[in-house]
Amino acid sequence: MKYEIAEIFESINGEGMKAGELAVFIRFSGCNLNCRYCDTKWANDANASYTEMDEEEIIREVKQYHVKNITVTGGEPLFRKGMGKLLKRLLKEGFSVEIETNGSVSIREFTLISPNISYTMDYKLPGSGMEESMCVSNFSLLDKKDTIKFVVSSKEDLEHAYKITEQFSLAERCHVLLSPAFGEIEPKEIVDFMKERHWTEVRMQIQMHKVIWDVNQRGV
Repeated sequence: MKYEIAEIFESINGEGMKAGELAVFIRFSGCNLNCRYCDTKWANDANASYTEMDEEEIIREVKQYHVKNITVTGGEPLFRKGMGKLLKRLLKEGFSVEIETNGSVSIREFTLISPNISYTMDYKLPGSGMEESMCVSNFSLLDKKDTIKFVVSSKEDLEHAYKITEQFSLAERCHVLLSPAFGEIEPKEIVDFMKERHWTEVRMQIQMHKVIWDVNQRGV
């Protein structure tokens, strides 16, 4: 089977609970959503360039970095055929696997592969234009190794993130992160909101890779 790979590269995780750790990123092309503030549209467009790679080629590529952490990302990786097979192979090879997913695809079949895969899952707030696509049944499948990430673009988004977190008791189930949409809301506004609500169960996180490198740079 051939997979459509936008890029494979080594860097630090810029967000999530493994932020700051080295990882090899496997970025799949294509996405089933079209978020207003998406920062990887170059990999998601229908005409986006990609390299076709089979399982063996991917394994050879990631092994050359000698890094244990693998971050599977996109686009949206989980709607790709053969993903379960590739995840099993990565685990068999001894990698620690994290999946970054946009929250619209059920993770149930993937949780059955292994309890050791961790998920950093977005919940798309109203500012993204994609909230209606969220698969809220995923919430019940998350545990303490997993993360829900809210990308916040406005005060209204913050209010909604608070409502969803409380409604589904997310902070009792998994980590909850608030991430400012780059250039749309000041991080201070998020901190002020957390203070107003005494919201101690969540964390604000700024995307580290956008601080270290140019915001449009790929492969970081």
